[in-house]
Amino acid sequence: MEGKKPLGGRIWIQGSKNAALPILAACMLIPGRCVLRGCPDITDIECMCSLLKSTGAGVEQREHQIEIDTRGVREHRLPEKYVSAMRSSVVLMGAMLGRLGEVHVNYPGGCVIGERPIDLHLYGLEKLGAQIWIEGNHIHAYADELKGAVIDLPFPSVGATQNIILAAVTAQGTTVIKNAAKEPEIIELCKFLNRAGASIDYSGTLLKTSRIVIQSVELSRLHGVVYDVISDRIVAGTYLFAALAAGGEITLENIPIRQLDSICDTIRGMGAVIAIDTAQNEMAINACDRDRIVNIPYIETDVYPDFPTDLQSPLLVAACMANGKLTVREKIFSSRFRIVEELQRMGADIAIDGNTAVVTGGKELEGRTVIARELRGGAALVIAGLCASGITTVTDSGYIRRGYQDIVGDFTELGARISYVD
Repeated sequence: MEGKKPLGGRIWIQGSKNAALPILAACMLIPGRCVLRGCPDITDIECMCSLLKSTGAGVEQREHQIEIDTRGVREHRLPEKYVSAMRSSVVLMGAMLGRLGEVHVNYPGGCVIGERPIDLHLYGLEKLGAQIWIEGNHIHAYADELKGAVIDLPFPSVGATQNIILAAVTAQGTTVIKNAAKEPEIIELCKFLNRAGASIDYSGTLLKTSRIVIQSVELSRLHGVVYDVISDRIVAGTYLFAALAAGGEITLENIPIRQLDSICDTIRGMGAVIAIDTAQNEMAINACDRDRIVNIPYIETDVYPDFPTDLQSPLLVAACMANGKLTVREKIFSSRFRIVEELQRMGADIAIDGNTAVVTGGKELEGRTVIARELRGGAALVIAGLCASGITTVTDSGYIRRGYQDIVGDFTELGARISYVD
């Protein structure tokens, strides 16, 4: 890509990766045919579909639509090559315990962004009555009968909350999850399951009390549904920060407006103008006046509804281009500053102290060949290239394809000089 060109234009925001993956896992629990519309065309979705096929499910992928028929599911062993490629594969454990009573899986893979233990997943499943053995890198879980329980999570883990929900749908009795994660993707999973015949109470309780109550239903009561996947708040936030960093004015269509409050507050605080059209589900950002773009003093990542860790890297790039200093504290993952070394090679002034980064903005970035080491950091390096003088090449871009359908095509639509390289 060749940088130093403001962005302008309109783009459509893809379906949500983080909503679609657990819903695909939930299809395993439903002995019927489900249709998911609006699924993003990304490699993580392809990987999850391969995992479903490996169990005996029928999976048919069309453009942004996936049909899943799990009536033929028999296999409880998940292939290592797919599990090791994607951390979200771990949420299949709860669904397969609920459906088959057994699952054999390797420790999940995915991006290397610090310690991401699955202790809380296993804790929740054991509370529901699963017996779990760990041998080396292999996990074997078995349950004659799952039983409802009160599960108080010490941390509101998104994945653990999803796994417990999936296992609890058919567990005998009532399950109460305390300190549950409150991300929109949790709500979408509950909506999907309720539409398929589950009995989950989250409305009016989750956002206020962090509590989810699941009443048992028979497996035979669950049925196939057609479901529309919500749009991706992280992709939307990535492009908002791209405009803040590179300058210009863009409009995003198919926006999850109510999920972006903390992001919009940060961007407005840095001097850009955001206009929201609720009726059209659109959001526009204007960052043309570069003299107004300044860093806020401090921000920290946290669980929803606070500032998301997945947008910390794009924020760092925007902070490099703004005037003044920004201190960012990372509270979720221990190694989410891996992008900093690459940004420093481009000329960024960033100092790291443990889980805190201090960015001194207003420095000129220069094009370099840089390495994407994880999904969101890779997307942020693309943003950095759009801001830098000269040519920037991002290698190992397969990480980016895990979460972005066509980041090059999207930025081309916004006027960027960018292309794929074989």
